[in-house]
Amino acid sequence: MQRMKELAVSLAALFTLGAAASVDSTNVSGLKEALRIATERAVRATSQTNGFLDNAKIRIGLPGSLDKMASGLRAIGMGAQVEELEVSMNRAAEKAAGEATPVFVDAITQMSFQDATGIVTGGDTAATDYFEKTTSDPLRTRFRPIVEQATQNVGLAKQYEQLVGRSKSVPFVSTPKLDLAGYVTDKTLSGLFTVVGEEEKKIRTNPAARATDLLKQVFGR
Repeated sequence: MQRMKELAVSLAALFTLGAAASVDSTNVSGLKEALRIATERAVRATSQTNGFLDNAKIRIGLPGSLDKMASGLRAIGMGAQVEELEVSMNRAAEKAAGEATPVFVDAITQMSFQDATGIVTGGDTAATDYFEKTTSDPLRTRFRPIVEQATQNVGLAKQYEQLVGRSKSVPFVSTPKLDLAGYVTDKTLSGLFTVVGEEEKKIRTNPAARATDLLKQVFGR
């Protein structure tokens, strides 16, 4: 019980005092617990149905290079098909995001004392920056085949090819080549890190956001 109290107090100190906090092994344990919570919340939020689709900050739309194509298709009454394509891309992202937890856990486990110190004394998204640096490549490797499978299951590639074919009949509209799976994979990464950053900020600024069930029990919340 005493150890749990020390962990809770050290966690509060980390995010309240920032650079002024004394970084020791207890602090690092509290930090890792906070990061585990933040990443679990982010994965849960993004991987649920409509986790990407209904979040305006991370919703995946057609890339800017295809704006003219999308506008042209909407102009000839194919807005619903464009929307269907975007929904399918977001569904693929939600599917992939659910596989991020083991990668985050590995990054937290391997975090050095120096890494932890930099996060404690860093800015509001120092931990998210650490995750972007250490997990982007393994996450991309893990996400890409999931996105490819998901796009195949919903016929996303076929939808896209059909829309490209129709757009060729629209005057003055070009259709740049697009690696659809690569695009969705990159947007999945970007969206996931956006939500991780939001969760990190909550933990740094809102005491209620720091608590696990165990810590709530300790403090009687």
